Amino acid sequence: MSTPHEVPLPVVGISGFDAGLSEDELAVQQAVHRFAQDVMRPIGRELDRMPSEEAFLPGSPFWQFHKQIQALGLGPEAMAGLPPDQAARMEGLVFQELAWGDAGLATSFGAGAMPMLMAQASGQQELIDLCEGRLGCWAATQPDRGSDGLILYKPERYPGSKGNKGNLQATFVGDEIIINGQTSAWVSNGAVAQVALLDIVADYGTGFFDAQGSTYGCNIIVPLDLKGISRGKPLEKLGKRALPQGETYFDSVRVPRRFAIATQDDYDIKHAYAWAHAGTAMSHLAAGLSRAAFELALAYVHERKQGGAMLAEHQLTQYRLGGIGMKVEAIKAMARHVAHFTKCAPRPHPYFTASGKAFCNSEMMTVVRESLQLFGGMGLTRELPIEKLLRDAQAMQIEDGENNILQAHYGYLLSQLHLQEGFGRH
Repeated sequence: MSTPHEVPLPVVGISGFDAGLSEDELAVQQAVHRFAQDVMRPIGRELDRMPSEEAFLPGSPFWQFHKQIQALGLGPEAMAGLPPDQAARMEGLVFQELAWGDAGLATSFGAGAMPMLMAQASGQQELIDLCEGRLGCWAATQPDRGSDGLILYKPERYPGSKGNKGNLQATFVGDEIIINGQTSAWVSNGAVAQVALLDIVADYGTGFFDAQGSTYGCNIIVPLDLKGISRGKPLEKLGKRALPQGETYFDSVRVPRRFAIATQDDYDIKHAYAWAHAGTAMSHLAAGLSRAAFELALAYVHERKQGGAMLAEHQLTQYRLGGIGMKVEAIKAMARHVAHFTKCAPRPHPYFTASGKAFCNSEMMTVVRESLQLFGGMGLTRELPIEKLLRDAQAMQIEDGENNILQAHYGYLLSQLHLQEGFGRH
């Protein structure tokens, strides 16, 4: 209770200084938070300590997670009937709580829904049925085609260079598509997915390049049990070890042409749409992981004595808590802003989405490092979960586009808006 003339403390919720959530939003947030705490955190810790070759075998905790999250009904169909602004808010609430639980498992869930998301956008019932009940992946990166695959405009390429056609290519022949090559080892769910959304270059009969040296592209939904498809081993890596990543190989794999949901005439627009919508999730994931690290540090400084008092009683600690707490709120705000623009703007753009990913993930890294620093030496031990969050956060600096490359894309967009639309002239 507050004494007379004392200002009462503010009312805060699960995710901090949030207000104005509807009853439905609060109910979803609370349900997902319980799932994140009771299911995701224990499974994420268990998978983090397992060898990758064992972590994703049938019957492992990874598959238990996917079975249980399916029962929650959080897939693309759950958002399908909501107005865009409400969908943006709900998406943020869900993904932030999932990442608060475990960022690797949250990414697996999000990437797993990509084929279904694009199948629904295509309106083709055959493709929707093909994705139903199957764990998906979004295969866009290859061994020598990573962040450069995100270049949308010719002037961004190195002068005189062509677009990168990469290691995985589609050839359109009559009513069939023939696929050859391999994905990179960094495709989320790539080691275990049952259906893929391929985002790759294509030859429609005149080669892979247009007159300006840019590649033709396509989006294809491909079941991954077809003849000619094989897998590499799940990757052993530093962070996000609960997320199975690995190569997929295609040797003259044939699918019907109707499995393509974006081809020569509409690929660029649909590619941009898919990237813009997928990229918002990375901002929400950063918000959730940042909050998890901050909350661990906040609890620890109220348990640990140093210099004759609790750490939390020292002004320097309070100053540091204030700094990382402000960053957590800024990350949340940026993530929601990007999601709202992407869902509601007349013409969303992936380079603006990229700015959100780069900002939120860079600031998240600062939050997690400073949170670990407040633990002192204990933060480095595997007894406490904070060191895992640091490893997961490091992986997210590169995942879904390396942050500096994405920031450069955003700078290019701002320049073009100024030159072509007059943005910033007044």
